[in-house]
Amino acid sequence: MEPGLKPPPASEVFLAPGALVPAATAAAQAGPEHVLEPTAYDAILLAGFGGPEGQDDVIPFLRNVTAGRGIPDERLEEVAHHYRHYGGISPINEHNRQLKAALEAELAGRGIDLPVYWGNRNWAPYVPDALREAHTDGHRRLLAIPTSAYSSYSSCRQYREDIADALEATGLGADMQVDKVRQYFDHPGFVTPFCDAVAGGLAELRERGATAIEVLFATHSIPTADAERSGPAALELGDGGAYAAQHRAVAEVVMEAIGEQGTPWQVVYQSRSGPSSQPWLEPDVNDAIAALATPDGEGANRRDGVVIVPLGFLSDHMEVLWDLDNEAMETATEHGLAAVRVATPGIHPAFVAGLVDLVVERVQGTPVAERPAQTDLGPWYDVCRPGCCENVRRGFRPAVAGVQP
Repeated sequence: MEPGLKPPPASEVFLAPGALVPAATAAAQAGPEHVLEPTAYDAILLAGFGGPEGQDDVIPFLRNVTAGRGIPDERLEEVAHHYRHYGGISPINEHNRQLKAALEAELAGRGIDLPVYWGNRNWAPYVPDALREAHTDGHRRLLAIPTSAYSSYSSCRQYREDIADALEATGLGADMQVDKVRQYFDHPGFVTPFCDAVAGGLAELRERGATAIEVLFATHSIPTADAERSGPAALELGDGGAYAAQHRAVAEVVMEAIGEQGTPWQVVYQSRSGPSSQPWLEPDVNDAIAALATPDGEGANRRDGVVIVPLGFLSDHMEVLWDLDNEAMETATEHGLAAVRVATPGIHPAFVAGLVDLVVERVQGTPVAERPAQTDLGPWYDVCRPGCCENVRRGFRPAVAGVQP
């Protein structure tokens, strides 16, 4: 594979005789909602999004991200300036280096002998690189940890498709098995850092004199057609599907956990990139901030402060730095609102420990009743369900860790 190029879409992924889940370990091949049999994994695959690490990387990286959509380079430059503002470097790769090291330390501290391999979907080191390295080291059964907590095409299924692409590109599809931990949006390890962050953000604004504060839980917007297809259709989770429902549920848990049920909050969206004719999830974070600064009737809904919470993100990568730290904070300043953007989980000890807990669940085959989940939606599925998280523009491509549609 040439430098700067991600593997092409897979035409198929190895399916063992009688199995319903491609490239799966024996305990997951039949497609149970939760795998309750212990599985002896050889290694962990930390699956990242990837990001450029220099000005020359920016356009090739964005070509990878938008592959198959036919977007010309001049349009990619409209997004490229966000990266160029920071020297062409996305912080996401450095975060994954830190997360990999933190996971290795946590595993070693618990006496769990599982090496961690890191591979990205859109920039080096790529997923095929990680699979080749693991295979050379003698590992055949991997458990993937995607660096995304929620259900949707872009935050779950696309990771699973890219692993399938990597298995075909490397020729390892029949020789390696790759499962995936469940979506961890409501695992205590993911929720706890946000509880700490929101409580701290509210305290800071109150110290600065704000008395009418609203909490804005921000996440990446996605096309409404994709959102409606996120998660299994049988769950009937309403507008926005599982993606929106999971964010709302986690936001509610955070506010209740810190004793702020009476403080107003809402889920808002950011980083829209589609054509204006295509509906995406709303409201946009900037529109929401502007609305909070506008008197409604007697001005009862007017705010004097906003806490901006990057609930949809694991780390401070480009969408957080540019869309929140630059644009959203500028919008708040323009409208006279005190504002603070609170931290992402990063390598918060609770988050790192929680990811290892998810690994232990699959190693031990932990019963569902013993798996922690802080919303009524969880614990989420170990094996993605048939028809889950379809991309209506691309259809269902080969993917691992899920029952085929």
